[in-house]
Amino acid sequence: MTPVIVDHWWYEPGVRPGSDRNETSRPRRVAGWRSGGGLCETAPERDRPGSGGSPTADGGFSVKEFRRIDRLPPYVFNVINDLKAAARRGGEDVVDLGMGNPDLASPEPVVDKLAEAARDPRNHRYSTSRGLPNLRRAIANRYERRFGVRLDPETEVVVTMGAKEAIGHIAWTLVAPGDTCLVPEPTYPIHTFSVALAGADVRSVPLGADGDFFSELLQGFERTWPRPRLIITSFPHNPTTSCVERSFFEHLVAFAREHDVAVIHDFAYADLCFDGYRAPSFLEVPGAKEVGVEVFSMSKSYSMPGWRLAFVVGNAEMVAALTRLKSYLDYGVFQPIQIAAIIALNECEDRTEEYRNVYRSRRDTLIAGLARAGWEVPAPRATMFVWAEIPEPHRSGGSLEFTKLLLREAKVAVSPGVGFGVAGDGHVRFALVENEHRIRQATRGIKRALGA
Repeated sequence: MTPVIVDHWWYEPGVRPGSDRNETSRPRRVAGWRSGGGLCETAPERDRPGSGGSPTADGGFSVKEFRRIDRLPPYVFNVINDLKAAARRGGEDVVDLGMGNPDLASPEPVVDKLAEAARDPRNHRYSTSRGLPNLRRAIANRYERRFGVRLDPETEVVVTMGAKEAIGHIAWTLVAPGDTCLVPEPTYPIHTFSVALAGADVRSVPLGADGDFFSELLQGFERTWPRPRLIITSFPHNPTTSCVERSFFEHLVAFAREHDVAVIHDFAYADLCFDGYRAPSFLEVPGAKEVGVEVFSMSKSYSMPGWRLAFVVGNAEMVAALTRLKSYLDYGVFQPIQIAAIIALNECEDRTEEYRNVYRSRRDTLIAGLARAGWEVPAPRATMFVWAEIPEPHRSGGSLEFTKLLLREAKVAVSPGVGFGVAGDGHVRFALVENEHRIRQATRGIKRALGA
């Protein structure tokens, strides 16, 4: 049967999910259709399996079922985006700390190389879906410099159109209907929906500040049948900013080898670490390349989000499978972008340090401003986000309603935690994508809104 989303991620604006159906104390099946099971109560009739099409008034036929995308729930973030747009049309000055869209300029030498390469008509032709050889060598060299990891650029590296494309397409190669995957909750949506779009089932594993995520993974594995085929992790983590030490990956690799489970590690925030913390690479652990791959993006480390460039590195068989799939889907990233990225990887490491310092300073400004508003939030050790528990007087209404309050009363846009999973509903996420002057403006507005 056509898989659908059940029990989780289906969220209607203004309707808080019932606590009786949304426990976070144990892993939950969140995607898939079970014989004798059922749909989430809020799923409308037209979205149920077998709903098909229907005749139109003029005797034609209207297709109602799109078997891949019908299982996607309403996008919660659009509610805030629409309200934000309406406020700005009305002349309001909204400080936007919602979407994690880096505002810092890409390195000048990279931009210059892009312009130069774009003027060469030889670069206007199709490229190669696996990425230019020199670019694959550049990321392999960076991994050896930065993490002490040796990669074969011919067999253990493939270039992708950003991390979301990478994760989505790896999932296509690894899982199918009947398979199951363990994914943290809350988490960045592509971690969940890459698996859902591949037709497989998802088991949510609670990820919180006080929990032992590896123990939760073990419990999730033991409680799931058939046994999960894939585990997706991401540290430093979006949205929770949770971090791990190398020992976590040592345990994960040993477990994956013992149980023949594949691992995808999303390493988007590899370089945005503060206060002496160093994020370990999954591939640093001996044996990691036997069980999984890591996804590294240019978006955060080099402030190149709109360039859409990332890499999948590690297990040669998984890299080969993704390369084969991509050969049917695309001709690779625009070649001047790839050429410019070589400059970033080889010559712009100092800019990564500059970006990190900017985000750290913005983090400190936000944390201090929230404290003045009576909202005590711990300072994250990594990422470009602050994950803040909703103040107790406003917690019962849920994160979407609190986000609306901040937008309406403080003129500040943030992301509701429920957009990252029901387990995130007690939090909101701030993205550090405005300068410090604007962040101070935001915290003054929040102080007024909270009556501090």
